[in-house]
Amino acid sequence: MLARLLVARRRVVPVGRLVADLWADQGEPPADAVGAVRTFVAALRRALEPERPPRTPARLLVTEGPGYALRAEPEAVDAWRFERAVTAAGTLPDPDALNRLEEALSWWRGPAYADFDAAPWARAERSRLAELRLHAVERRAEVQLALGRAALAVPDLDAHVAEHPWREDAWRLLALALYRTGRQGDALAVLRRARTLLVEQLGADPGPALRRLEADILDQAAHLDPGPGGPKEQVSPSDPAARVWTQATAAYDRTVASGARARLESTVGLLRDLAVTGGGGLEAARGHRLAAITAAQELGDPELTARVIGAYDVPAIWTRVDDPQQAADTVEAAELTLAALPQDAHLAARARLLATIALESRGTRSARGPQAARQAEDIARQLNDPALLAFALNGTFMQTFHRAGLAPQRDETGAELVSLSARHGMVTYEVLGHLVRLQSRSALADFTGADEHAAAADHLAERHELPLVGVFTDWYRALRLSATGNPQPAEEATAYRRAALRLDGAGMPGLEHGLLPLALLCLRLRRGRPAQTDEHLDWGPYEPWARPHVLLAHDRPTEAKAALRALPRPAPRSPLRGAVVSDRPRRTGPGRPADHGARPLRTGARRSRVGRGGQRPAYPGTGGTPPRRPRRGATTPSIGRRRLNRSPAPPSWPRPAPSASRTCRSRRGRSWCVRAAGRRRP
Repeated sequence: MLARLLVARRRVVPVGRLVADLWADQGEPPADAVGAVRTFVAALRRALEPERPPRTPARLLVTEGPGYALRAEPEAVDAWRFERAVTAAGTLPDPDALNRLEEALSWWRGPAYADFDAAPWARAERSRLAELRLHAVERRAEVQLALGRAALAVPDLDAHVAEHPWREDAWRLLALALYRTGRQGDALAVLRRARTLLVEQLGADPGPALRRLEADILDQAAHLDPGPGGPKEQVSPSDPAARVWTQATAAYDRTVASGARARLESTVGLLRDLAVTGGGGLEAARGHRLAAITAAQELGDPELTARVIGAYDVPAIWTRVDDPQQAADTVEAAELTLAALPQDAHLAARARLLATIALESRGTRSARGPQAARQAEDIARQLNDPALLAFALNGTFMQTFHRAGLAPQRDETGAELVSLSARHGMVTYEVLGHLVRLQSRSALADFTGADEHAAAADHLAERHELPLVGVFTDWYRALRLSATGNPQPAEEATAYRRAALRLDGAGMPGLEHGLLPLALLCLRLRRGRPAQTDEHLDWGPYEPWARPHVLLAHDRPTEAKAALRALPRPAPRSPLRGAVVSDRPRRTGPGRPADHGARPLRTGARRSRVGRGGQRPAYPGTGGTPPRRPRRGATTPSIGRRRLNRSPAPPSWPRPAPSASRTCRSRRGRSWCVRAAGRRRP
């Protein structure tokens, strides 16, 4: 209970949320859960304020509105004290900053909230504090280098890169520290070790900072040596961008007070740019975003909070959120801010809050997401604000996965995004528009059109340094190879594995977990082979749909039958919905125009007949007769044919030819099959 309230960071936690979180691992909470929470609160109040007189109001654990809040002072909570110390170190002179960072790091005793590592409500706070600690370690090393204490920085940095090998700035600091201690060869060896790890494990070259440092060390550039003012002021004259950045940030620090509210809005603008720079940037931006929202809420200014929430208009394409708890917290903050805004508040601020709600509630069954998307788009069109309209259209796109057959609608949204963004110079939204059209054209089996949008997205990404775009275009090309080419099985699997390398360190766990095993499963089912049986495979959110196939591969049909019947239906806006139905047009009869009605796809589990208790072989090619087509209205999900740009396998497959015992014709736009016995059915 105490940890859950601490994670809320002085905000109110409704009783319903407390009940759901405290009994999350038990499925359903007990009938008297609310009474139990009140008992816990009473006991916790006695422990926190043992000398409080009876029947006097609590000062620390207070009741407010529908729930409880822990109003502890920042210095009373280790995690909050650590964060304040690290933040304050950024505004202090180097000697004082070093002392502050050393003190803050000495408070760290292990992973934050270690007793609750499996609790979803603690995950975002654990990640945020862990990232803050890594930042503190690297910031301490920077200050040590600035003070001429390079030898002291080497041991800690060496351990740091061994534990976190994907942090390029840590490699840069270690190499620079080695060079300044007279170990030029070791410094070059460190940089080459970093290059080898990045290339072999991620398939990516080192970033510009590492490449530039390697060249400077080989040239023994003078600016690498600490100068009279410290190396922080020794900016290479050949790097005007670095010089301007250093001078501008220094001027901002000197001019704008550390407690000024303008810093919050400036921070969100920086986080927005940081989010599109790569995996590390995206993770850092996501972690600091919620901290910025919380800080704005604590100031008690709804209009400021609205600007802080709405300024993070980072384009999004994947329909599963990376951190469900953080998304829920963001939606909650946006709703509270929306309700608190004065009636005369600017419409644009309301629209940005609504667009945020639409984006962050994607992949859920809530009706609020589509409603917020419509309201945001209406306001944006009314105001004739291009940037606001692009943000709102992103929310509209995210809320068009509640049923199949909406690929044409998504294509129109993508086309408007491309046109609008190209006219007004909004590069990131232009890229988003091409990715949306890539998705929708793939859904309609128009791979020629999808190729054009993939090439356009890659061109913009290369020109404007947007490395995350390649994650989606690489997966698309693997899908296209499998769907339209005639590759060998090993070639298909290699294409998907190569695409999956782009996910490591991409900062998108909502996309990463389970996608490669699912893609390889689809390839195996397509060729009539059993599922993978490696018990260490991470199926991620797709595990329920993979389980029947894995059980069949283990020759356990009874358990597979039970697993198939227990399958949950995909959430209306879940990316798995693309695996269940096809958006490819179908014909209603000979010579009639195609419509876009959804068509159920056959499932490998259905082929096995376990869903109906039959005894046919589990996979085709083993002597079994072809399966019947699914009954009209059947709801069994299919993962045998994976869908769309959200999915790694082919988007649709030809329908089986009508059997000799029936003929099909069209009547008033509907397809009817007449069996030889004279019975007809749709």
